[in-house]
Amino acid sequence: MRKVMNRLIPIAIACYFVNYLDRVNLSFAALEMNKDLGFSATAYGFGAGVFFVAYFLLETPSNLILVKVGARKWIARIMFTWGLLSGAMAFVQSETTFYLVRFLLGAAEAGFFPGMLFYLSLYFPAAYRGRMVSTFMAASAFSAVFGAPVSSIILTSMDGWLGFRGWQWVFIVEAIPALILSVIVLIVLKDTPSQATWLAQDERDWLVARQDAERRAREAVHDLSVLQVLTNPRVLLLGVGGFGIAYSIYGIVYFLPQIVKQFGLTTMQTGFVSAIPFLVAAFGMIWYGKRSDRLLERRSHCAIAFMLCAIGLVATALLPSPVLRLIALCVAAFGAWATLPVFWAMPTAFLSGAAAAAGVAYINSIANIAGFVGPFVMGWIKDATGSFDGGLLVIGSVAIVSAIAILCTDHDRALEETPESLALRARHVVIDGD
Repeated sequence: MRKVMNRLIPIAIACYFVNYLDRVNLSFAALEMNKDLGFSATAYGFGAGVFFVAYFLLETPSNLILVKVGARKWIARIMFTWGLLSGAMAFVQSETTFYLVRFLLGAAEAGFFPGMLFYLSLYFPAAYRGRMVSTFMAASAFSAVFGAPVSSIILTSMDGWLGFRGWQWVFIVEAIPALILSVIVLIVLKDTPSQATWLAQDERDWLVARQDAERRAREAVHDLSVLQVLTNPRVLLLGVGGFGIAYSIYGIVYFLPQIVKQFGLTTMQTGFVSAIPFLVAAFGMIWYGKRSDRLLERRSHCAIAFMLCAIGLVATALLPSPVLRLIALCVAAFGAWATLPVFWAMPTAFLSGAAAAAGVAYINSIANIAGFVGPFVMGWIKDATGSFDGGLLVIGSVAIVSAIAILCTDHDRALEETPESLALRARHVVIDGD
């Protein structure tokens, strides 16, 4: 498992890092783009959110295609097309072109995240998935950590070069890594563990046998077809939980730089200060995912993280001091990102095969409705009230509802248990990938 981790996780992290960078860079480009193009907060919020309309419509079909054609080719295709369209954001000139390119970007990118999760679940048995997901998804927080100052530097230092504004260079420069990685994915990834020639034969045999045994155990309890997955109560409740995660994260991601800049900071200072909550989130989610793995407990961990997010957002809206508001934003970011590794270990604990691919994509597509609703509502409230505080209170309320939905789900710990995990947990030892 250490070989699998060392081989797959770095490239998965790199891909997700770039994926998230091409999302969060809009929030920093907006510091100048909105003024140059005359966008209101509502128009910006709608454009940020329309990405998720296409994502929602195409995510489940995309993941089913991935199962048919193989992850390697399909993920490479996704990355190449989103790289082109992310760069095209530099050339929007009006609200209409802004909405159009964002919609097409969502269509191109649809299926990447659930596709990567499904692909990694083929290589990682259940006992390893919490730390696998937390390590993989920490890329989203680290992307914001590094993307914040890098985007700010590009925004200020490249402004006017070759006749382009700084915000246009943000989109152009940060689109290039996706194009490069699409080629690397095509060359490096193997679709299944049985094709992983970088493992010894006995290691491949062990991994294939372990995954087959877990799949049979899941199917003996929950043998669901793709159509049954779409109406399964547990899947729908997880969709509500996923909605809360997306609503919280995208509300923070797309507006945090604008909130921080209201502290009276310059654009460059805003970039560096905005990185602090994401840094807390990155290290926090890795620790939280490992803790959940050690205890093989998902439901309470997820609900507690939601409540921390809600507390942090409400405090941000109500506290007067910029320093206290920044601390509250750190609590909110920790809670929002800490849900991710725990939450995404839950569907693959009872779904397998095509049902898992469809289930993960379906849950994520429900979640990404929030990607549209959240930024739009946040922008509308800002225009209506002149403040982001009302929007933060709405996000906190959604996080509380999602915590309740998670507590209403069932999670069968026995489906994740193995002799190794039982013995290690009994001795209070964290499995370390051996």
